[in-house]
Formats: sequence, structure tokens, C-alpha cells
Amino acid sequence: MYPQFNDQFAKSARQFADTTAQVGRLTLENTEAVFGLQLAAIEENMNATFAFWGELADVRDFDGLKAVWPKGAQVARETVERSIGAGQEAFGRTLKTNEAIAQIAKSQFETVAATVQADAEKVVKAASARKAR
Repeated sequence: MYPQFNDQFAKSARQFADTTAQVGRLTLENTEAVFGLQLAAIEENMNATFAFWGELADVRDFDGLKAVWPKGAQVARETVERSIGAGQEAFGRTLKTNEAIAQIAKSQFETVAATVQADAEKVVKAASARKAR
């Protein structure tokens, strides 16, 4: 009885470790992708902002300021759009990762349920055989 229990425990522990590693890999890949998206958006925003500030520094009179002002509004709008776009893409990636993790958990529960069902049927058959004797 103990070797059977030990084998079953070892099998369950190995399966748990494999599943945990798979979930960890998915989570890490998602984190890397989301961080990369956010970093790229920040880099583009900073480049656009510094380019605008460079042009603004060259302005010497009010007419020059009036000429540069629409470009500043354009830079601000594009910055907000890039940030929102990166946030939406990060949310979408995270949602897909969570769905993949949920699918892994579902398959694990189904596997465990099938194993428990099979073991229960074996016990019932063994009890019926003993009772028939």
C-alpha cells in the first residue's frame, strides 16, 4: 500500500511542478512583453517631447511661439495616443496569458477528476468483489 501511495504522491508532485513551471513561463513571457511595450512607448514619447522642447528653445519671439504651439499640441496628442495604445495592447496580452493559465488549470482539474473517478471505480469494484465472496 505504501509504495502505491508514494508513487502516486511522486507523480502528483511532478505534475504540480511541471504545471507550475509552465504557468511561471507564461507569466514571465507576458511580463517581458508588457514591459517592452511600455518601455517602447515611453521612449517614443520622450524622443518626441525632447524634439519639441528643442524647437521651443529656438523660439525667439511671439510669432515663433505661435508657429510652434500647434506642434506642441500635436506632440501631446500623439503621446497620449501612444500611451493608451500601449496600455490596451498590454491589457490584451495579459488577458490572453490569463486565459492560457486558466486553460492549464482546467485541464489539470479534469485530469485529477478523471484519476479520482477511476480510483473510486476500482475501490467500488474491489468492495463489490469482497462482498460477493
